[in-house]
Amino acid sequence: MSYLKFYEKGINWIHHRINKRQFLIFASILVGLSAGLAAIILKTLVHYIHDAITHDYHLKYQYYLYLLSPMAGLLMCVFFVRRFLNGKLGRGTPNILHGIIKKSANLPKDQMYSHIISSALTVGFGGSAGLESPMVTTGSAIGSNFARTYHLNYKDRVLLLASGAAAGIAAAFDSPIAGVLFALEVLVADVSISAFIPLIIAAAIGALFSKIILKEGILLSFHYLQPFNYNFTPFYALLGVLAGLVSVYYVRIFTRIEELFQPDKNKIYRKAILGGLILALLIYLFPSMFGEGYSSIKALSEMKADSLLNNSFFSGFANNEWFVLIFIGVVMMLKVIATSVTVGSGGNGGNFAPSLFVGAYLGYFFSRLVSMLGIAKLPEGNFTIVAMSGILSGIFHAPLTAIFLIVEITGGYTLMIPLMIVSAVSFTVVKYFEPHSMDVKKLRKKGYDLTHNKDKTILSTLKISDIIESDFHKVDPEYTLGQLVDVIAHSSRNIFPVVNKENELAGVILLDNIREVMFKTEFYNTLCAKDLMRTPPEMVHSNDTMQSVMKKFDDTGAWNLPVIDNGSYIGFISKSSIFGKYRKVLIRSHIT
Repeated sequence: MSYLKFYEKGINWIHHRINKRQFLIFASILVGLSAGLAAIILKTLVHYIHDAITHDYHLKYQYYLYLLSPMAGLLMCVFFVRRFLNGKLGRGTPNILHGIIKKSANLPKDQMYSHIISSALTVGFGGSAGLESPMVTTGSAIGSNFARTYHLNYKDRVLLLASGAAAGIAAAFDSPIAGVLFALEVLVADVSISAFIPLIIAAAIGALFSKIILKEGILLSFHYLQPFNYNFTPFYALLGVLAGLVSVYYVRIFTRIEELFQPDKNKIYRKAILGGLILALLIYLFPSMFGEGYSSIKALSEMKADSLLNNSFFSGFANNEWFVLIFIGVVMMLKVIATSVTVGSGGNGGNFAPSLFVGAYLGYFFSRLVSMLGIAKLPEGNFTIVAMSGILSGIFHAPLTAIFLIVEITGGYTLMIPLMIVSAVSFTVVKYFEPHSMDVKKLRKKGYDLTHNKDKTILSTLKISDIIESDFHKVDPEYTLGQLVDVIAHSSRNIFPVVNKENELAGVILLDNIREVMFKTEFYNTLCAKDLMRTPPEMVHSNDTMQSVMKKFDDTGAWNLPVIDNGSYIGFISKSSIFGKYRKVLIRSHIT
């Protein structure tokens, strides 16, 4: 504890002796170091757990333990989350985006370590998911909490959060450019050029750490590439179309299966057991479903597809080329099921590695099929690698990240043209069917309208509950005009909600509409509130998004609208309160 205090005092001393921009650069160095180191720890931990489980797993008793190890990992992950995190983990990019748009870029402190432990248990023991999403969340949490500790503003918190994410991706693949582009495309598209510097520094440090510490076998890399042949351009374009369609399939199947697991929120251990049994069956039939599956991607790129059948139920068919091809196609389609079951049943992991897995299998399947049919002799290794960018681009809606990630892990720009073709075509196809990425869709379903438009982004951070005004005097429908005048005399408002005994809004009375009769005493006992009230032009519901609220104001021209929660009146919301809150957030965020 004394060491941490000394560390914080040292940073505070530096903080007060350099200017804001210099401190931001200094902070990006520390965040890059911390996030990169966290990613390396996670990657190494999973590597050694995986090796321990698969060592001598061809022995009969060891093989059964190997098949059941994903279930053990899921159960341990569920126990850890429930026992130490109160059942709250906050998975994936949607969790980060939610933190940016709804929590002023503040992520919980426990996310600086919780994703390392939970994803190591899940993926290390064979869960069919990726580690990159947990790395991104961990790095983002490190950046966010560093900024909060040293009282940086919203804009700088977002920047350091994105720097941590960039460092995590950079360390995972030894790919600093892809790390920066991922942060810009997926997390913070609306940044100034000057903001690139902290992102670049953090990503470079993360990648440097990865290069120095991690062994080559742990990182995904390729060395067997053939030169680009422009004669195959039509086949790359067709591969882009297929990658887009497979991406749509991936997104919809993943979402559907994840939703099927949601109703049993109180049966978490039962879900983990069910998920473990499904994974055991899939791994028994298709061994490459175990863990991240990067070794099988390398096998495909090196033309060793038959090795994927080793130790599987179908190992006797390894010499049949057509069977091997069908096997690869089936694995490609089933990988999304394995990943969604892993995550849906309580495990922690992401879709980054599975998207690369599906892409590699698609590229090999397509190119090998074309070659076996005698249409053309395609370079299967190149197509295997290029297709990964197509699926990554389609699922995450991040074509630049997809292109430069493959460029960096292949060590050159040999395939830049086909990468651009496949990623762009896939992205275009997916946008037609799915206008929003899978992560953004999850947020939109919860009512969060994520956008890179500054005005809409700020509006999306506002909560209706924080803007509701409840100091309006309620009027019973049976109140006489005389009683209403007495209420008006003790109110500073010019709107009066007419509410029945069940607290349901019957109508509203505007002071301007009764001004002529309120001074005529002969009507005091003959006119009632229900005779004077009017139906409001529109009503706001407590679960409406702020964009829909503003649309109601624009459509009606009203300045105040009543707010209803499950049929009950709770107050009014006004344009002036929205604009006032908007201005405060704008000033606090320093978004200009």
